Amino acid sequence: MSMLQGIIGPVGQIIDKIIPDPRARDAAKLELLKLEASREIDAVQAQLSAILAEAQSPDPWTSRARPAFLYVMYALLLWSIPMGLIAGIRPELAEAIARGITAYLNGLPESLYALFGTGYLGYTAARTWGKVKGVDR
Repeated sequence: MSMLQGIIGPVGQIIDKIIPDPRARDAAKLELLKLEASREIDAVQAQLSAILAEAQSPDPWTSRARPAFLYVMYALLLWSIPMGLIAGIRPELAEAIARGITAYLNGLPESLYALFGTGYLGYTAARTWGKVKGVDR
């Protein structure tokens, strides 16, 4: 919770006590909510600007890092198709492969999974932001 969110409730109660006119009180609360919303938008814009700067970098290692990582994850998911065929022909082989993959994935640190989630969300947010601004297609 941001500091501003912690202040909104008490300030709203103070507004209720010091402004007797219901219309003026509602207008003051509306301005308070607008202030909160604009602060949140500023924070999101700051985060997205860093993501966009990285995505638009001329360095191919930087600008292609997120999409390349996503392609690896897609390949892992697509591997289920041949695994289904292997399971139909030799179930014991498919089970051995699945045990090996499971042991490998369980061996990866939790922070790598967090990195993937952050990268995926950041990439999609940057793409959406770029489309909204009209700089991406």
